[in-house]
Amino acid sequence: MKNQFDQNWLDQAVVVALGCSLPGSYPSREALLEAALIALASEGLEMARRSTWWTSAAWPDPTAPAYLNGVVLVETEASASEVLAALHRIETRFARVRGEANAPRTLDLDLIAHGRAVLDGAVVVPHPRAHERLFVMGPLAQIAPDWRHPVDGRTAVDMAATATVGTDAAPLADIAKL
Repeated sequence: MKNQFDQNWLDQAVVVALGCSLPGSYPSREALLEAALIALASEGLEMARRSTWWTSAAWPDPTAPAYLNGVVLVETEASASEVLAALHRIETRFARVRGEANAPRTLDLDLIAHGRAVLDGAVVVPHPRAHERLFVMGPLAQIAPDWRHPVDGRTAVDMAATATVGTDAAPLADIAKL
């Protein structure tokens, strides 16, 4: 596991966002996301660093169950399309049902970035809306503040500061202090 990251390593990192609003068959959303972290390794995605869990109101309907989110940096030799396929397999194992956009769900895994790759085909990286979402950029800034967006070059810290979606997102540890 990496404890210190140089910019070269960060430039190669695969960034995955995890989220859920429903615990499914698990006792809690936290338990579900912890199990999802274990499932990453079963797909050849070695976790190098993870954020704490962040909570935020559901979007765009704040009356829906709140979300729990986090970000992991993984190491893998897999291509972006192979990583995305692995993420979809894991979602299926966790009873993810794709239907209405932004509906409550048991597990949502998003490929945020695959190194410095910029792809706009069957697989799109970097994720086209991640930079707008505090529940993605906040956790990413927590574990890799100097990570830079492959297209515009802004750091995770800069994007967290200017995020416009999920602006109520906060680490669970901070929520407990209130």
